[in-house]
Amino acid sequence: MSQIYPEATGLADGEWHRMHKATPLLRGGIAIVFVAGIIIANLRERIINLFIGAPDYPSGDPIDAIVRHNFVWPAIGIAVVVIAACVGVFALSWRVQTFRVTHQAVELRSGILRRQERKARLDRIQGINVQRPVFARIFGAAKLEIVVAGHDANLYLSYLPSKVTETLRREILRLASGLRASEQAVGADPTGAPAGQPASMRGILADRVDEFISPADLDPDAAPPASLVRMHPGRLAGSLLLSAPTLVMFAVLIAMIAGASTGRLWLIIIIFPMVLSLGGLFVRRFTKALRYNITGSDQGVRIGFGLLTTSSETIPPRRIHAVELVQPLAWRPFGWWQVRMNTAGHTRGKNSAGEARTTTLPVGSIRDVQSVLPLLLPGMNDTLRDAVARAGMDAHADQSVFSSAPRRGAWLRPFSWRKTGYTIADGVIVVRHGAVWRRIVFVPLARMQSVEVEQGPARRILDLSSADVHLIDGPVHAKVPVMDTRAAEELFALVSAGAIAWADAETPDHPDERGES
Repeated sequence: MSQIYPEATGLADGEWHRMHKATPLLRGGIAIVFVAGIIIANLRERIINLFIGAPDYPSGDPIDAIVRHNFVWPAIGIAVVVIAACVGVFALSWRVQTFRVTHQAVELRSGILRRQERKARLDRIQGINVQRPVFARIFGAAKLEIVVAGHDANLYLSYLPSKVTETLRREILRLASGLRASEQAVGADPTGAPAGQPASMRGILADRVDEFISPADLDPDAAPPASLVRMHPGRLAGSLLLSAPTLVMFAVLIAMIAGASTGRLWLIIIIFPMVLSLGGLFVRRFTKALRYNITGSDQGVRIGFGLLTTSSETIPPRRIHAVELVQPLAWRPFGWWQVRMNTAGHTRGKNSAGEARTTTLPVGSIRDVQSVLPLLLPGMNDTLRDAVARAGMDAHADQSVFSSAPRRGAWLRPFSWRKTGYTIADGVIVVRHGAVWRRIVFVPLARMQSVEVEQGPARRILDLSSADVHLIDGPVHAKVPVMDTRAAEELFALVSAGAIAWADAETPDHPDERGES
């Protein structure tokens, strides 16, 4: 029989449990707000008349028809019935949606007419993320995302009590690593209050306030509270102003000014929604990165972010298949870089701010990048890693680290051939290229999928080739566009042999892990 959180750590006891009691409201609340927005939009003239005393005139909306036909009370009754039916459906869906955590898998059952049961095997779990949408935080709820290897295989537990999510996350990770979940006295309340003592209204309000002012990563036991990188507001704002959406925004504003000056007001009406959309994008990215923090833990890299809607992700190092350092042309005078990665499980997903979840560091200096890289590439020698990263990012550093493209490569890459090259250091192949967007890609050989050397007609005439290191699906691509043919053949041999050797040298955490690497 389903239980509703009899204990804080008893959620991993193999029994079926229900979600947070506010789940029906959190799932159906957006639909209710949408319906309310439609009603308010149709009442706009009457609302204006109520506040400023404007003359009442027929607007032609459905409200006029309802009033003219004296259908007000029946319409209100229909609206109440529809809302009650929606609430009843969401409440029933909460009753039938349960989950359990066993020593083999995390299982989720849902559905009223069409029953569905999903299962995430513990030995296939890539990581567990905690998301706290702003509306859910009001009710002390959070979402637990269990990242599983495979296409569209992630499991979402929406929603759980916010103070239970971190405990449950740790227990699932312990079970996934082969350890037994810790036991706690039966009867403990998931909110942290002593058993048998109901939480007071004052305590509930204090918990809500504490949750909104606390950092995004609410697990002090799993990671140090201090972030390795501090996101400076000025740098963050500058990076957004110097990004590609800013150019689009300027073009849109110029079009709006031109439309207003020439009397083409219809142009403003068409473009204004785009301005709101781009403005919302800037606000989301800015508020998300303001509370950005990244730390290391015994389970991997922990990344927390978000001002209103928060998210905390834990990424095991062996699930990081590639790391990329990117520098747009506009960032070059300031020495800013962005760090992205390909990870197993959610390479195409979005975080709570709507941004690509593969963005590890939104913007940072060279020193910030060198602070983050040890977390993402823990198996690489510190001295070698710093030397390679410095050579790729700093034009004044020692460039002999990379094997560069020959001068004849300028025929195909006239602006970037000097910055095109590769090196192999401590089981990691590092590729750099790009003139407008400088890119430095680190790929652990044990994570590599395959390598391809290609030579088209133009490259054959110039005795050049290109090399492509194949990775799992994601935004990071490791490719050397131009290189000497003999160097390409040597690279192919070294990478092919090195990938096998480094994969065999690793000891997988689970029998299936080698297959996912």
